Amino acid sequence: MAKWVYGFGGGQADGAATMKSLLGGKGANLAEMSNLGLPVPPGFTITTEVCTYYYSNGQTYPADLDAEIDTALAEIGRIAGRPFGDPDDPLLVSVRSGARASMPGMMDTVLNLGLNDDTVEALARRGGDRRFALDSYRRFIQMYSDVVLGVEHGAFEEILESFKEGNGHTLDTDLSADDWAAVIARFKALVEEELGRPFPQDPREQLWGSISAVFSSWMNARAITYRRLHDIPESWGTAVNVQAMVFGNMGETSATGVAFTRNPSTGDRALYGEFLVNAQGEDVVAGIRTPQDLTEAARKASGSDRPSLETVMPDAYTEFAAICETLERHYRDMQDVEFTVEQGRLWMLQTRNGKRTAKAALKIAVDLAEEGLISEEEAVARIDPASLDQLLHPTIDPKAERNRFATGLPASPGAATGEIVFTADEAEDLKGKGHQVILVRVETSPEDIHGMHAAEGILTTRGGMTSHAAVVARGMGRPCVSGAGAIRIDYRTETMIAGDVTLKKGDKITIDGTAGEVLIGEVSMLQPELSGDFAKLMVWADRARRMKVRTNAETPADARVAREFGAEGIGLCRTEHMFFEGDRIIAVREMILAEDEDGRRAALAKLLPMQRQDFLDLFEIMGGLPVTIRLLDPPLHEFLPKTDEDIADVAAAMGADAEKLRERAEALFEFNPMLGHRGCRLAITYPEIAEMQARAIFEAAVEAGEKTGKPVVPEVMVPLVATKAELDLVKSLIDAMAAAVTAERGTTIDYHVGTMIELPRAALSAGGIAESAEFFSFGTNDLTQTTYGISRDDAARFLGVYVQKGVFEQDPFVSLDQDGVGELVKIAAERGRAVRDGLKLGICGEHGGDPASIGFCETVGLDYVSCSPFRLPIARLAAAQAALLLHKA
Repeated sequence: MAKWVYGFGGGQADGAATMKSLLGGKGANLAEMSNLGLPVPPGFTITTEVCTYYYSNGQTYPADLDAEIDTALAEIGRIAGRPFGDPDDPLLVSVRSGARASMPGMMDTVLNLGLNDDTVEALARRGGDRRFALDSYRRFIQMYSDVVLGVEHGAFEEILESFKEGNGHTLDTDLSADDWAAVIARFKALVEEELGRPFPQDPREQLWGSISAVFSSWMNARAITYRRLHDIPESWGTAVNVQAMVFGNMGETSATGVAFTRNPSTGDRALYGEFLVNAQGEDVVAGIRTPQDLTEAARKASGSDRPSLETVMPDAYTEFAAICETLERHYRDMQDVEFTVEQGRLWMLQTRNGKRTAKAALKIAVDLAEEGLISEEEAVARIDPASLDQLLHPTIDPKAERNRFATGLPASPGAATGEIVFTADEAEDLKGKGHQVILVRVETSPEDIHGMHAAEGILTTRGGMTSHAAVVARGMGRPCVSGAGAIRIDYRTETMIAGDVTLKKGDKITIDGTAGEVLIGEVSMLQPELSGDFAKLMVWADRARRMKVRTNAETPADARVAREFGAEGIGLCRTEHMFFEGDRIIAVREMILAEDEDGRRAALAKLLPMQRQDFLDLFEIMGGLPVTIRLLDPPLHEFLPKTDEDIADVAAAMGADAEKLRERAEALFEFNPMLGHRGCRLAITYPEIAEMQARAIFEAAVEAGEKTGKPVVPEVMVPLVATKAELDLVKSLIDAMAAAVTAERGTTIDYHVGTMIELPRAALSAGGIAESAEFFSFGTNDLTQTTYGISRDDAARFLGVYVQKGVFEQDPFVSLDQDGVGELVKIAAERGRAVRDGLKLGICGEHGGDPASIGFCETVGLDYVSCSPFRLPIARLAAAQAALLLHKA
C-alpha cells in the first residue's frame, strides 16, 4: 500500500535527505534536520507521487490521502501541544511547495493557515498581542485569497494603501489592532464581492484549498518557464509541506531571516544573510522593508546603522551560527537556510544547498576540498560546466571613466550594458529583435522570469541581497544591482530619476553587479583571465579527464585566446573563414568566376602567400600541438558577388566585363547549396584549389618547424566525403603536393590525412573510408542537418515549437541527438577502428562545447573534442566529469 504522507518533528522523521525524489528538496531536508535533533517546527510532507496522481487523474487525490493527512495533523498537534482547528488554542500551519530541484518563488505558499474570526481571538489571547494576531489574519486573508481563491493581490494592496492614506499612516507597522480589524473587514468584503461567497472559515477547507493550490502551481506559467530554462522535467512534480507556524512577528524578541553559510556571490567563508525584527518570512525577500545584517562584521562592511542579529539577539545568534556550522559539515556544502526566532526561541524552517555564482561555486568547491570535507574529484564534479560562462564575460575596465548614476547593492557580480526597459515583456521582445537590454524594475517578481532571462542585467530600486531579483540573477549568471533606493522609477512616463538626472526608456546604461553601481552610457570592458580558484580547479579537472580538448580557430587572435584557455591543439581550422577580408574575397571571387583552369590558377596564386602566412601563424602559436586544417568547404554561393558594387569591384580586379560576370554568377546559382557544389566536390572538380591549400599547409609547416625548433605535423582534413573513392582522389592530390614540397625544400614532411564524417553514408561506410583516412572528425553540425533533413539556418522557425510541444527534448543543434545522430557516430567509430587500429577520433561541431554531448563523446571513446575558444574551460571540465562518471560506473 502506498504511503502518501511523511511526518517530521520532535527529533525524528519518517524521511531523510536521500529521499528528494519522493519528498522534494524542502521535505527531505526538513526530515534530515529533524533527525539531526535540530529545532524544526513539526509538520508533514505530501509526496511528489501525489502530484503525479493529481495530474494523471483529473486533479483528484488518492482515496486514502485524507485519512493519512488527518493522522499527520494529529501528530503535529501532539508535538506542538495544540490541535488543528481548536477554537481556544489553535494550531496554525504553513503550506509550501517543495520540488526535487530548488525553484525559488516559482510556486505558491500560504502562511498562517487555520486563522478565522474565532481562532484569531484565541491567538491574540495566547500571545497577549491582539495587533499581532490581527496582522497575521489579514496576511492570511490576502495570501489565501490571491493563491487559492484567485482574487488579485493588488486589490488588497489598494485597500491597505487607501486606508493608510486616509488615516495618516506611512508604514504597515503604524497600524493599530483596531486599524487591522477595519482593514480585515474591507478585505473580507472584497472577497465576498468578487466571489459571491464569504471568506472560508473552516480550517480543513482552508487546508485542502491550499494543498490543491500548491499542486496546481506546478503548472503555472512562471514555473513552466523556470523548468524550461533550468532543464527540470515536468514529470518530477512537487511535494507539499504542511508545517506548524512559528511567528517572527510576535514583538521585539521575535525575528525572521534567511542566510547562506558562505557568501553566495564570492564564496567567502562567512555567514551571509539578512533578517528583520518583528516580521514574517516574506517581508525579508519582498523588499518592503530594508533588512538588517546578521553579523557585526557584515553590518560594518555595509555601513549600516541598523543593529545586527549578533547584537540584538546574541543567544539566538550563537545557537544559529553553531547550527549553520553543523549543517554545512553534515551536507558537505554551502547551505541556504531560513529561520525564525519566536519570542527568543530559534526555529529552523529550511536548509538546502545554496544557489551561488560561478565564482563562488569555484571558491567553495576548492575551499571545501582544501578543508578536507570533499575530495578534489568531488570538487570537479560539483561545478556545472555551463556555469563557467558566467566567468567568461567582460568586467568593467578599472581605467574606464565611470559616470555614476546611482549606487545599490552588489547583488550578482559581473557587468553588462544595454538599453533601459521597464517591463519583462519588452525585454523579451527587444531581445528577440537583437537588442541588448537592462531590465529596470522597482522590484522583480516571479512573473518577470522571462524578462530577466532575456536581459543582459537587472536593476531594482528595492530589495536586499536575498531578494527575488538577487537570487534569480545569480542563478542565471546575470549581473544585478538591487536596492538602488536613490532611483525613482515612473512606469507611466517610462523614465527613472536619480538626483537631477533623468534617463528614459532606450537610453544605454551599464550596471556593475560586483560594485553595486549604475553607470550612464556604455563603458569599456576587460576580458576575464583564468587564475586563482578557477585555475586550481582546471588543474584538477585536467588531471581527471581522458579526452583532449582542442579549439576551433582560424585567426591568430582566436588561437592565442584558446591557448590561454588551455587548448591542446586546433581541432578545426575552417579555411573559408580566412577568405572574407579585403583583397582576399576579390581573389576568391576571381577564382570562382574564372572560365578556365588558367584563370583559376592565376587567382589562386594571389591567395597562396596569404594562406601560407595564415597557417604559419597558427602553427607557431600552437607550438607543435596538433592542428587540423579543413580544406575549402562552403557552397560557392557564400563567396559570390551579389550587389552591383561587388560585381564592379571583381570586374575591375579581373579586367573583365561586369555584365559577363553577372551572367557567370547567375550560372553558378544552386537551389540547395548546402547539399551542392561544396566540400570534397570542389577539390575533385577544381583540383587546383586543393593543391594550392596543400602547398600552403606544407610550406608553412616546414617554415614553422624551422622557426620554432618543434616539428609540425599538420592534419589535413577533407570535408563532406561520402565515399572512399572521393577521399582517395583528394588524398592523391595532397600526397603529390607533399612530395613536391619535400623535393623543393629538401626535408621530410610528416603529416596525416583524414576526413570529416558529416554525412550518414560516410558514417555507415566508415570501415571502407578508414582504409584511407588516418583520422575521423565528426562534423556534427552537418551530420545533424543531413540526418534530420533539417536546414540549420532555417530551423529556428519551428524548432522552438518542437521543443515546446515535446517533439524534441531539446534543439538537436545545441545538444547532440544521442539516439539518432549519436548512433551514427557510434557506428562510424566502431567500424572505422575495426579497420584501422588506433584511428584518431574527434568531434568539431558546436556540440564539442556542450557538456551533455561531451559526456556522450566519452562513452563512445573519442580522443578529443574541439570547440570555440571561450567554451574551452567548459569542455575541459565537462570532459573531466564525464571521465569520472564513466569510471565510477
